[in-house]
Amino acid sequence: MNNRAEDPELWNDSEAAQKLMRERTLLANQIEGVQRLEADVNDTLELVELAEMEGDSAVVAEAVSSLRALAEEAKRRETESLLSGEADSNDCYLEVNAGAGGTEAQDWAEMLLRMYTRWAEQHGYKVTMMESSEGEQAGIKSATIQVSGPNAYGWLKTEAGVHRLVRISPFDAAARRQTSFASVWVYPVVDDSIEIEINEADLRVDTFRASGAGGQHVNKTESAIRITHIPTGIVVACQTDRSQHRNRATAMTMLKARMYEQELQKREAAAAQTEANKTDIGWGHQIRSYVLAPYQLVKDLRTNVEKTNPDAILDGDIDDFMAAALAARVGATRSEASAQAQ
Repeated sequence: MNNRAEDPELWNDSEAAQKLMRERTLLANQIEGVQRLEADVNDTLELVELAEMEGDSAVVAEAVSSLRALAEEAKRRETESLLSGEADSNDCYLEVNAGAGGTEAQDWAEMLLRMYTRWAEQHGYKVTMMESSEGEQAGIKSATIQVSGPNAYGWLKTEAGVHRLVRISPFDAAARRQTSFASVWVYPVVDDSIEIEINEADLRVDTFRASGAGGQHVNKTESAIRITHIPTGIVVACQTDRSQHRNRATAMTMLKARMYEQELQKREAAAAQTEANKTDIGWGHQIRSYVLAPYQLVKDLRTNVEKTNPDAILDGDIDDFMAAALAARVGATRSEASAQAQ
């Protein structure tokens, strides 16, 4: 009997089959969801007609409320139909880095990490902490999580860029207003069916002690791994396991994902050639402002979507921002493609 580890061809076939099965399951779920939505709408409309004939205003009001909920679900499914990118259905890594500003920026980075963790949990995604570097007094300098679930990358890729916070500083005795920045980077988890060539000579591998919780073994040995891809400057780190070898393997997977995401961004930029559809990743590309004082407002600078409930936003209620950014991104790509075709 063949063993996958001994037969690379069988491994590739198996990985490809698993990917096809995931895609088939995803499409089947989407079709089933639309059919169920259509049936629910028809049933509710029939209920409204019967209730109106019988003069039952309470049932009519309940049915109208149900129709509003179904309309919201239809809107979400319409947005999900835009998730047709090459890696949109994949799991993803999300990396948060504090900007300049010490404790203020590090606290802001931790707030962003919590926002995305809450969003993921609310949508049934699994969140795994891959690496975290704690701040000196509060917050984090950087952290990377893996978000696993259908279309995780497709949704979260719209969050990549610089996020700006304006608030009264909780770390300033004079209670002055402070502005802080943090960057978010999102890249898809890639499987073995996607080939990424990496020259070992281009890598610098460093070991270090893991920080934070993890037990005596993690804190006393240099099991954490940091890999730098010298030609591109991409840096990844992993400290999830007690085994240095397993951390290295995971870090290599993360590096391949970063390089794959970089290639996807190059293709997108080449196809779009418009500011609205560029990667928005980098310290000079601010995508959203969160103002907590002197007024309360969260505004996306790409789509002009505004919300006046920052507490809810920071608790993970970011679907409207993501949907608008995704629609704008896809719209810009289609417009450019149409212009080039003409």
